[in-house]
Parts: sequence; structure tokens; C-alpha cells
Amino acid sequence: MDRSRRGLIAASSGALAGGALWYAAGRVETADSGSRSDDPVDEPEPIEGAVSGVEDPSDVDGATLAQVVEANVEFGVTMLRELGDDPGENLLVSPASVGFAIGMLYAGARGETETAIADALGFPADQTDLHPVHQQLQYDLDERVGAVTDGEFDLAVANAVWGLEEYPYREPYLETLETRYGTGLHAVDFRRDPEGSREEINEWAADRTDGLIDELFPPQSIDSDTRLVLTNAIYLLADWLEQFDEERTREEPFTTLDGRTVEAKLMRQTAAFPYADVDGHQIVELPYVGEEVGLLAVLPAEGEFETLEASIDAATLSTFVDELEEKRGEVVVPRFEFDVGFSLTDLLSELGMAVAFDPGSANFDGIAAPDDREGNLYVGDVVQDAYIAVDEEGTEAAAATGVEVGVESAPQTEFRFVADRPFLFAIRDRQTGALLFLGRVVDPTR
Repeated sequence: MDRSRRGLIAASSGALAGGALWYAAGRVETADSGSRSDDPVDEPEPIEGAVSGVEDPSDVDGATLAQVVEANVEFGVTMLRELGDDPGENLLVSPASVGFAIGMLYAGARGETETAIADALGFPADQTDLHPVHQQLQYDLDERVGAVTDGEFDLAVANAVWGLEEYPYREPYLETLETRYGTGLHAVDFRRDPEGSREEINEWAADRTDGLIDELFPPQSIDSDTRLVLTNAIYLLADWLEQFDEERTREEPFTTLDGRTVEAKLMRQTAAFPYADVDGHQIVELPYVGEEVGLLAVLPAEGEFETLEASIDAATLSTFVDELEEKRGEVVVPRFEFDVGFSLTDLLSELGMAVAFDPGSANFDGIAAPDDREGNLYVGDVVQDAYIAVDEEGTEAAAATGVEVGVESAPQTEFRFVADRPFLFAIRDRQTGALLFLGRVVDPTR
């Protein structure tokens, strides 16, 4: 395997994939695994007090953690269903990345906006229940690495918040981000250098995903009215516990959803794996080294891909996992690689979060007090980029999510000119003062 591989759990053969604590899914396309640049980038300068990583929390209720995870899985299948409007395109989403990013936004939401975010993402209504869970999830994911003693395995979650050094962010908000999400405030200059700020944020995302996500925010997506950007990145490099023998990989027919046949590089191996057959749907789990994370592949019954994709939910996935039993069998999956990028603004609005995107109605008073800021804060966009490659040795991929929070600036006016009665006009050469045309308007409808 090319050691430039990076990854997160994803899906194969029209599969859904999942782990104990987070979930990503996609439709597959065959391709050769490739490598991306792994040149390091400089770490942005944080405001004093910026931190990285989280400590093991002591105030997490197990039932609440299970509820948050289940809600995130439910949100994930909704993402897959709603974003997959082109049946011929592969799709990869990282609901966990969205959950962490929107969780940081939720910490500053108040009133109707707070309720709308909780309903859309399935967050607990009491914020004090959610943020410790996210801290626990991040801590647990970071700990996965230490449990692996044989083979290549690296998994990390990183959060970052970007803002103006002089902006009046509320201290309790920044403390929540630091304690629960492991990030201090990175100072950028949205007002005078929005493009430079965008590039710095993108460099962070590229660094945290080992170069796989190199342009989270496209040009002009951050402007002088931006006041806060919240980012999350998830990174996994993982070898299979039972690797595929590259010599057994060969090109064979793969039938696409529209019935076409393409030649795909199909990998194969025979070993013992957790396996189940539920109503004709075949499920197999391919563990990575350490056996704490695995790829759950679901092959729908013949002709039922679209039906299953449209109906699958967290309960269905849970049933699939519960039915798994260790069995010996042959697993054949394609080698594949693809990346996707999309905005989540429309989907989140449809799920009930529209108020957060409304400049006049959004309430993020928990981020900064209304009397101290120059306009109302609202969410300008939520974006995600994701990449995945699966080959004989394991999985590489990355996902990053960004939330841009802007301000509706109050218009600065020194006069009003309202031509709602007869007026004169002149067209003149400004250099010489010569009048080219001179006239009047007394009835603009004539």
C-alpha cells in the first residue's frame, strides 16, 4: 500500500459503512488508488490559550452518548439519501464531522435557533448534555490509535475555530470550545484579508487530512463580513486486519445501477468475517487492525438497491449489526477511489435549521452579545469535502466540514435621495464640465 494513504470508514459495492462511534457512507466506483501531496504546511498562529485535543471527561451519561450517536447515524443516512440525487454518481458523507462542527455552532445558539439546530441534528435539547458527549467521542477516537500494536492505524479528530482577535466573543463560548472541542481561537483578519484567511483555513484542513482535503472553502466563500469559521477534520489511515492478496485482484465485470457493465478491479479473499443475510441483503464487516474500527459493507438484494437506500435508517443498521455472526466465506469487493464536495445549507434548512441561515432571525447571542457586535450573526454556509480510496491493504480517506458565520452589517448612510417627484438631470463630461445632455423628468410613465 502507498504510505501516502489516508482514510476514514466508508462503503463499498453500494454499501453502507459504519463504526461504533461514527458513520460514513457511499456508492462506489472502481479506480486505482492514488497518492496526494504530503508536504507539511505551517500551523496557524492561535490566539493565546488555543489548545489541541481534549481530556477524558467525567460527566458523560452512557444513555445520552448512545442517543447522540444514534441521532448522528440517522442524520448520516438522511444526508446520503438527500444528497444522492444523481443515481450515477458516487457519494461519501461524514455525519460525524458535521456533528462536531455544528456542535460548536450549537454552543453559541439561543432561542428558536438553538431549538432548530437541536431538532435538525437530533441533539439533546439541553446543551450541557451534548458537549461532554462530543468531548468523549473525540477522546475515544483519539485513543483508538494507542490500542493498535501491529499494522498501520492512525485515527484523529481535530476541531478549530477562526475569528477576529478584537471581536467580542463571549468567554463562556470560547471556554466551551476549548474544553469540550479542544480548540482555542485562531486569529485571522476577515475584514482586511478574507482571501488570506480562507487560504489559512484551507491549509489547516489540508494539514489535518494529510493533504487530501486541500480546498474546503472555495474562492470568495469567505468575505469581509465573516466573523467566525468553525472547522472539523477526521483522518484515518488503516490496514485491514485480513489484507487482500494483490495477486488475486483482477479485472472483472461490474454492473452499474443503470445496467451498464464496466470492467472493475475486484479484490478477493477467503477468511472468517462477521456476516449476516437479512431478507436477502448481505452484510459483511471487514475489521481494520486493532479490531475497534471496521468497514460494514451492505450488498442489497438483487434489484433492491434503490428501495433499501431510500428506506434505511439507524434502526435498520442496528439490526444488520446485531445479526452478524463469525463465518468463513469469500469476500469480493472492488478497488475504488473518489472524492466529493458539497454544501449542506439546503439540506440543513429543509431539516428545520433555516432560521440559522436567516440574517434577520438567527440568534447566536451565545457567541457575542448583540450590543457589542456590529450586526446580527447568521450562518452563511456549511460545507463538506470527503475523499476515500480502498485497496488490498486497507482504506485511506478524509473528511472536513466548515461552518461560516457572517454578520449582517447595519447600513451606514449619511443622506437619502428619493426621486419620487419631478427632477432635473444632466449628463456631463466630468473632466471638462461640458454638459452633454440636460433634461428633466416630470412624469416617468410617459
